[in-house]
Amino acid sequence: MGTARLGRQLRRHAESLTALGVTDVPRAPQPARAGQGLGGAAAGSVEERLARLAREVQTCRRCPLYRTRTHAVVSDGSPRAGLMFIGEAPGRDEDLQGKPFVGAAGQLLTKMVQAMGLRREDVYICNILKDRPPGNRTPLPDEVAACLPFLLEQIAIIRPRVICVLGAVATKALLGDHLAITKVRGQVCEFQGIPVVPTFHPAYLLRNPPAKKFAWIDLKRVKQLLEPGAA
Repeated sequence: MGTARLGRQLRRHAESLTALGVTDVPRAPQPARAGQGLGGAAAGSVEERLARLAREVQTCRRCPLYRTRTHAVVSDGSPRAGLMFIGEAPGRDEDLQGKPFVGAAGQLLTKMVQAMGLRREDVYICNILKDRPPGNRTPLPDEVAACLPFLLEQIAIIRPRVICVLGAVATKALLGDHLAITKVRGQVCEFQGIPVVPTFHPAYLLRNPPAKKFAWIDLKRVKQLLEPGAA
């Protein structure tokens, strides 16, 4: 991606955060120099870098959600996945088990992954927020801003070929507040040179079963992007 194009993307993202009411975004971990990773330590393998990131998440105090969590929820799946799913935030089951998408919505996501001809352990699953909002309420702008650097680092470490964002919160956080999930679902967007396909959150599909046919259309688009030479 050219410097000017990247600059325009970053400006649009900053404007979207401002529209959400976010005025102070915590600094993301600095990109690693040759031989260095998080905290200035040797970069190591993908697994080692993710383990360091997980330890940072577990001790994070950037927003008040750490006070009410049972477990921070970092990720599940393969550290070398070509496909990354990004959801909204942990729910009750996820908070108790410390893994994303393990409740009813998670069971549906697993079926969606299997319908694509993949296994859950072959993809990488995470959320915008790493802690559960009380009562599963919608994440607040400051909470999104506090957790976003962790997500950006996950993307930088995994380097997926394709990202599928699940639901409105994840779509707006990654692609911009001006985008409505009903308008952009199934479209191929872009984040830092990576194709991004928004679709409905599995929790929404449980409440609105007729929308599953549209989500399947979106997942077929994701499958096409994963084919050799497509992305």
